[in-house]
Amino acid sequence: MDEVMLELNRKMDLLSAQVQFLTEQAQAAERQRAERAELMRDLTPIVNDAYRLTVEQLEEVEQYVDLNDLLRLLKRLLRNGRNFDKLLDQIESALDLVETVGPLSDEAFGKAVDTLEQMERKGYFLFARGGMQIVDNIVTSFGEEDVRLLGDNVVLILRTIKEMTQPEVMNFVRNTVEIIDREKDQPVQTSLVALWRQLQDPNVRRGLAISMRVLRTIGVQTGNGGTAAARTNGITK
Repeated sequence: MDEVMLELNRKMDLLSAQVQFLTEQAQAAERQRAERAELMRDLTPIVNDAYRLTVEQLEEVEQYVDLNDLLRLLKRLLRNGRNFDKLLDQIESALDLVETVGPLSDEAFGKAVDTLEQMERKGYFLFARGGMQIVDNIVTSFGEEDVRLLGDNVVLILRTIKEMTQPEVMNFVRNTVEIIDREKDQPVQTSLVALWRQLQDPNVRRGLAISMRVLRTIGVQTGNGGTAAARTNGITK
């Protein structure tokens, strides 16, 4: 009898545990059902508003949109799902590159700003503005015919400038200017005797001879033969 009672008590305990488990499951299911019902009550107005807004927006574009177009677009999106995935991977890689290069670009930008400030202090931009003014004056001062003649004679002009900028020529011009600047305030004797004494100086006679030679060259250039030669070289009087 004792064994029977013990077995019966054990079964009763097992049955009580099962009933308690079923009760907890029923309570959990009831809570979930109540939560779903509450969620539906909360979402219903939102869904209704979204549906109403969607209908209003679709009505505005109804004449421009066809259902077949939407279906075709949806199919294309589904077919290109892998392409979109690759595109997102590339975008992520680009963002990583931007994050990596960002500090370097900031440093380079700072150096560029410093360089520009130094150029501003040294007057590069002021010189550039002045150069633009010079170019503007040159452009507005020359006509179409002047530009054509300049193009015809640009080689001769460059050769002349090249010859004029040779070191020996520049030194000669600089020394001459220095002597003129130094001697311009000195007293000058113009009497025949003083001039005769100066002619006794070999350097004076050499300078006079060179001057006469230069004057002769100028005379030849300004004569008929010189004009014809100048025209032959593409230079107009």
